Amino acid sequence: MEKANFVDYIRVFCKSGKGGAGSMHFMRTKFNAKAGPDGGDGGRGGHIILRGNRQLWTLLHLRWHKMLIAENGENGSGDNCTGRFGNDIVIEVPLGTVARDEETGEVEAEILEHGQELIWLPGGQGGKGNAYFKSATNQTPEYAQPGMPGIEGWKVVELKVLADVGLVGFPNAGKSTLLSTITAAKPKVADYAFTTLTPQLGMVEYRGDKSFCIADLPGIIEGAHEGKGLGHRFLRHIERNSVLLFLIPADSADHRKEFDVLVNELEQYNPELLDKQFLLAISKSDMLDDELKAAISAELPADVPHVFISSVTNQGLMELKDILWKALEDANDNIDFTDMAEPE
Repeated sequence: MEKANFVDYIRVFCKSGKGGAGSMHFMRTKFNAKAGPDGGDGGRGGHIILRGNRQLWTLLHLRWHKMLIAENGENGSGDNCTGRFGNDIVIEVPLGTVARDEETGEVEAEILEHGQELIWLPGGQGGKGNAYFKSATNQTPEYAQPGMPGIEGWKVVELKVLADVGLVGFPNAGKSTLLSTITAAKPKVADYAFTTLTPQLGMVEYRGDKSFCIADLPGIIEGAHEGKGLGHRFLRHIERNSVLLFLIPADSADHRKEFDVLVNELEQYNPELLDKQFLLAISKSDMLDDELKAAISAELPADVPHVFISSVTNQGLMELKDILWKALEDANDNIDFTDMAEPE
């Protein structure tokens, strides 16, 4: 996907519809000029609704719709006629989209499934007509409710890529090369930093017709949590990944230090990222002999599984798939589905 077409952050002004006013009306017939109140209720204002669409991969379509203003509800009228509801605005977004208020930063909606619909900004309720207030002690109410206002404000819509495995590493660590080798994806591969500027997804075929999704994310640098490099634009995408695969090249000056810097950037951005399953792959390992591999293994953290790979010679790629699949199974087993059950 071209850089210009990949949009993962949009700022929009939203306003849901105002509810219509209730009617204050009295029925008059040929034979009865005081037939009583018959003012109808006002119509509801239009909602602003988010709908998940698995066919979308970017927020590009929202770039041309920076003002999302739903229709107001119509006023009620005589003969107990309720005003027409305002037309809703339905915004289709890719899976993994989060909508938040710009001023408070509060998450207001999150779309994770295809076809999922959430009322992001509800329209204002229509006011009650005077017929609603008729009672035995008040048979001619001379008042009706106004419609409730809609909700308006500047909002932020951002996309966080949904993938089973996220590739984490410094620029030019070999992430794009690995993705192009084990999937059908064709990311840009070149011998300079920040070749990858937007997330790239690919499906990895595994044993027994199984598969999982892997994401090549823009390279991280020290200080990324402060916005350096691609900063937050990169880091927010890894929040959706079940497993994080750290890629460190074999020719790194200090493999352990590079790993520690990457982990520190994740912790500074969001400490909850440390709860994810970590795996470590030493890329470009075709240049290493057994003695060098043993020396590198000795300096790596003992609690993080590691594997030596080479995308050029296919060394260790099947072993990598095995440990990734096992890690994904373990991550799914650790999900407590009882917390997701609806209360009785």
